[in-house]
Order: sequence, then structure tokens, then C-alpha cells
Amino acid sequence: KQWYQRRVAITAGAARFGVTGYPTLKFFKKGKTEPEAYSSGRTADDIVSFINRESGSRGFIKKAASTVVQLDSSNFDSIALNANNDVLVEFYAPWCGHCKKLTPIYEEVGKTFKSDKNCVVAKVDADSEKELGSRFGVSGFPTIKFFSKDNKEGEAYNGGRGEEDFTKYLNEKCGLKRVSGGGLAGDAGRIEALDVLAAKFMGAEEKAAVMEETVVASADMEKEAQYYHKVMKKVIEKGDDFINTETSRLSRMLEGSMSDEKKDQFTVRLNVLGAFASSADDHTEL
Repeated sequence: KQWYQRRVAITAGAARFGVTGYPTLKFFKKGKTEPEAYSSGRTADDIVSFINRESGSRGFIKKAASTVVQLDSSNFDSIALNANNDVLVEFYAPWCGHCKKLTPIYEEVGKTFKSDKNCVVAKVDADSEKELGSRFGVSGFPTIKFFSKDNKEGEAYNGGRGEEDFTKYLNEKCGLKRVSGGGLAGDAGRIEALDVLAAKFMGAEEKAAVMEETVVASADMEKEAQYYHKVMKKVIEKGDDFINTETSRLSRMLEGSMSDEKKDQFTVRLNVLGAFASSADDHTEL
């Protein structure tokens, strides 16, 4: 009986205010008995804007910090056309359904590459920045273009729209080895030629000679390569068990709080130690 009475009351209220479908939004302004029909957009921002306009309030929705760089006419050239940057740009419109669907995926891609200052994940509201859209031939939304260090005309992105698709694409284009979430892949920092020398070192009686060979081989390589001969020097000083103790130490440190830069540095070291550890295991089995 009580359920029936509530239903009758709700139905009567709906009829009183002309509600014929759901959801129906109406605004009851202070001092008035008749509501005003709400017919604007249905996003949270749309509704807040309407309430602010009608009531004179200054409400806003606190938004989570984004790792996707917002571009407009004031910063597009300095970021996307910077010769030091590789930049993936999504040209979107706020009202575009496909753009809205892509947003959470694109945010995750931004998180994955946020530590790489020269591999930028960015977006442009091309509905507001019409000149930028026209400048780069944007005729539909979303349009995604890649502005590499060597091609500032913008290369059309025609790959998949999944997080893994974007991650694979940017790793290839930017020369990186990121995994979802921003970490590094297990082979990041590893160099095949030096892995061979690591295996040779762990099985050698004259380890010092192999270390010198590694120093020469890595002289013109990126700085991560220098860690190979640093490990060799420590093994000569402390014995083969250094590989296990240092691996355990770095693993414990990575469980704590540290900057993204430090995480990358320690992860690369762990990966390189893995080349020595697998070689040591092979020789032990022999």
C-alpha cells in the first residue's frame, strides 16, 4: 500500500510539471513557482555552466590532472613544431562521441609517456581552434597526427585506437621501450653486443681482459652502455654473487617512493644485471 501511494505521488508530481519522459531536467529559480525546462547539453560541464549562469554562482568541477598536453594557438608551434620533440596530437571536438570514447584511452597513453620530455602526447580542441584545424587539414574528429622531429607537416596516424596500439606506435617512432603505466620493458637498456660480452665475462677466467674489451666496445654508445663495464668491475672486486645482491638491493628500492627518472634508471640497471644473471645461471648449470 505504501509503495502504491508513493508511486501515485510521484506520478502526480510529474504530471504537474509536464514530465513525459526521463530524464527530464527542470530548473526551479529562486522566487518562482514554475520551473524552467533545461534543454542544454548533458555533460557535467554543461549543467554546471547552466546553473552558474542562472543562479549567479561560481561552481566548478575539479578535474584530475591530465598528462596529455593541451595545445592551442599560443603554444602549438613551440611544442608540436619544436625540432627536439616527437609529438602525437589529437585534434578533437568536445561534442564528438568518438572523441569522448577515446579520451580515457588517450589519457592512459599520456601517463605511459609522461616521463619522456621529447615524446609528447598532446591534444587540440579543433572546434575552438579552427585555424589550427584548417592549417593541418582537419576535416573530421578525432584526427590524429604525428609530428616527428624530421616531419613537421604532420603524418596521419591510421593505426588502432587501443592503448597498446598507441604505445607500440610511439615506442617505434620515439625509439623508446615503454609499457602501459609508464614503466620500462624488460629489454630497455640492454644492448645485444654487450649482452654477448656479459655472457663471455661470466664464463671467463681472465675477466679483466673481457672488461677492457667491453670498455672499448661501449665507448661510443649511449650512457646506459657504461653500466655493463661497471658491473664487471664490481664482480671482479666482490665476486659473482654481486649480481644477486645488487639485483635484490635495486628491487627493494624500486618498491619505495622515488622520481620517475630514478625508477627508469634503476629499471635499466636491473635489466642489464639480468644479462649477467642469466649468463651466470647458464655457466652454473654447465
